[in-house]
Amino acid sequence: MTKLNLSRFDFTSIRLAVLCAQTENLTLAARECHLVLPAASRRIRELEAAIGSQLFERHSRGLKVTPAGRVFMRRGLSLLQEIEAAFKEVNDLQQGVVRHIQLFAGSAAISQFLPPLIAQYSQTCPEVQIDLEEQVSGQVVIALREGRADIGVFVEGTNSEGLEASFFRADELVLIFPKGHRLTGKKPILFADTLDEQWISLNPGAAMLQQLISAASALGKRLKLRMQVNSFDAVTQMVASGLGIALLPKAFALPILKNSQLSWRPLQDPWSHRKLMVGIRKEADLEVKALRDFLISPSQNAKTASSKKK
Repeated sequence: MTKLNLSRFDFTSIRLAVLCAQTENLTLAARECHLVLPAASRRIRELEAAIGSQLFERHSRGLKVTPAGRVFMRRGLSLLQEIEAAFKEVNDLQQGVVRHIQLFAGSAAISQFLPPLIAQYSQTCPEVQIDLEEQVSGQVVIALREGRADIGVFVEGTNSEGLEASFFRADELVLIFPKGHRLTGKKPILFADTLDEQWISLNPGAAMLQQLISAASALGKRLKLRMQVNSFDAVTQMVASGLGIALLPKAFALPILKNSQLSWRPLQDPWSHRKLMVGIRKEADLEVKALRDFLISPSQNAKTASSKKK
């Protein structure tokens, strides 16, 4: 490993370089760092000299990031985020929080189940702070494997090889569409009868999207995917605008549909009834396993956590 003279680096210069890469404008970056322009320019030159690579190409309209600059921005931003997280955890420690647990989950789990569970666990174990991040199921599993997440909640069928996965909750996917749509009805409808419609779905990596594509393929047809968005709320808005139809978890959809111009209908296909799984790494520590157990069975494990606390 190359030995660097760390005395030639400081976080102000690193933040300045990251901002320069993001804005491609030294003046804006200097202002954000509360530096005068000559001082900011000097810091960038000194940083480039210390690294031994040019981070930016200067021209009359601003800055152009070099390949080395892009690498430095990515790593520098990560470093700044780690420092910010370190200060936050130290501050939390002073407030009585002794452990942060990173929980990644899909939209289905967050919209239907997790908020009250996290609130209950925080009351029972205030010394543990749960940091929740929303991701599609595929990304949840990747984050678990890479160590960026301690616990993940994802849809069954996502490749969780190498992880400990347990049943969390069940949900049901229902069809939503504008009121007065040709698919209006009360009886369950076959997915095959919807394939002439334009569809709205979540972004790539979402288990729901994969299920739609697989189900259409099994019928020898292609899903007419018109639009992909990043949240259930956005799906609902697109459908309400008449841009297509969609599937949503029933527990999420029904409260919203009461106050909107949307209707719903159950699917007859068995795959519309899903299982959500909670996963951890096999080497997870006791605090992570305790939270996993609580999520699976909150009433039973809340009593256990409370008794340990006493």
